[in-house]
Amino acid sequence: MINIPEVKLGIVAVSRDCFPIELSTKRREEVVKACAEKGIAIEEVKITAENEKDVLKALEELKNAKVNALVVYLGNFGPEGPETLLAQKFEGPVMFAAAAEVCGDNLIGGRGDAFCGMLNASYNLGLRGVKAYIPEYPVGTPDEIAEMIADFENIARVIIGLSKLKIITFGPRPQDFFACNAPIKPLFDLGVEIMENSELDLFEAFNNHANDSRISDVIKEMEEELGEGNAYPGILPKLAQFEITLKDWMDKNIGASEFVVFANKCWPAFQTQFGFVPCYVNSRFAMRGIPIACETDIYGALSEYIITLASNMPAGLLDINNTVPKDLYEENKDKVGDYSFTDLFMGFHCGNTSSCYLKKPEMKYQLIMHSLLEPDKEPNITRGTLEGTIKPGEITLFRLQGTADSKLRSYVAQGEVLDIEPKSFGGIGVFAVKEMARFYRHVLIEKRFPHHAGVAFKHIGKILFEAMKLLGIEDISFNQPKTMLYKGENPFK
Repeated sequence: MINIPEVKLGIVAVSRDCFPIELSTKRREEVVKACAEKGIAIEEVKITAENEKDVLKALEELKNAKVNALVVYLGNFGPEGPETLLAQKFEGPVMFAAAAEVCGDNLIGGRGDAFCGMLNASYNLGLRGVKAYIPEYPVGTPDEIAEMIADFENIARVIIGLSKLKIITFGPRPQDFFACNAPIKPLFDLGVEIMENSELDLFEAFNNHANDSRISDVIKEMEEELGEGNAYPGILPKLAQFEITLKDWMDKNIGASEFVVFANKCWPAFQTQFGFVPCYVNSRFAMRGIPIACETDIYGALSEYIITLASNMPAGLLDINNTVPKDLYEENKDKVGDYSFTDLFMGFHCGNTSSCYLKKPEMKYQLIMHSLLEPDKEPNITRGTLEGTIKPGEITLFRLQGTADSKLRSYVAQGEVLDIEPKSFGGIGVFAVKEMARFYRHVLIEKRFPHHAGVAFKHIGKILFEAMKLLGIEDISFNQPKTMLYKGENPFK
């Protein structure tokens, strides 16, 4: 994976001066050892901070070690002023955690009271207006703290990546897809840059890459990836030319940012002018950590990138597309388990899902566009989709959306892809999410989310939820159980 930041973790222990400093220092060392045993690399700052002078020394050590994500560890009660000053002055995401008492025979001279100190730390973070990641239960043994730090590493990757991201777009949104609206102001609120371009800019750049010497090498890569699924080899030269065009545009226009994603218009004029559909190229970029959202879905691209950062895996962008026929549901009762009929739907897109998530991926053509643009002909300008049934396994649906009135809201819902043949076309699978019908009505419809959902092929709901909180997103929805009514849900239904 490229196009994602490297998280360099650091830990600073803090100690209140009326407690033994050795207690906090020793407990920090135990946390670092537990991290090493779990394969978590973390820079151990040797200064145990008791006062503001110590904070300045710790900050200097963190800077020299190029730490960009900080764990403030209360080995004892902790000095609430200095420890929160440390968080305020550190330039990057910060986590707070505290030591649990571990020995019943040492609760006089060896009691740390960090359980109590976390309360005052949280109050002082509020006074300073500092947003810090505090785990659900932030007090634990060294092993438990190490597990919290592992989560924080993924959360921190989201925060760091967004702060250095540029979204590059080509073409205005199609008229029939205003649902993917993209007010720009919330992007800047997140620290995300945006560069909007015309389709003509992309067309000119594409034509300038005709006969590029690198095309043959990209074709070879595509042939190796597709294998027996290379049903339309004649379209590969154009797709390779397009891939090189986007790569060069990214390199040339990254500017002051460090990471880039795309949101590109892909129909209806794209096929007639470029002579192909870009879906397969989009899937290949996603494999590298560079999502390309179709239909100029700017917040779709943003959501895919957040998933990539949170999971360290390629993301997908699928339509929450169609219901599952009742006969298909009945035929597969043995595979459905305890999901109800309305828990199921089909996730679909033309052909942008990365090959690693598809059973027998195959190069095909966009069926709907073919019927519109070249009916009764062999596919030509509509070739370029990557199609197949999505492999069964865990998924997390996620989207961060800028609303029409420029507010940010999000949703997270975990589920799975079932091992059911969808009997349809495109990159498609039968998805199952508990209480999907109510989630569909009271979140997706009620809060006016568009049809595109970012898809993580892993359960990462905890990471995404905490990352949204740390970003200051106040409206985060999820698929609520039956016992929890949504606001506005009719209790008499």
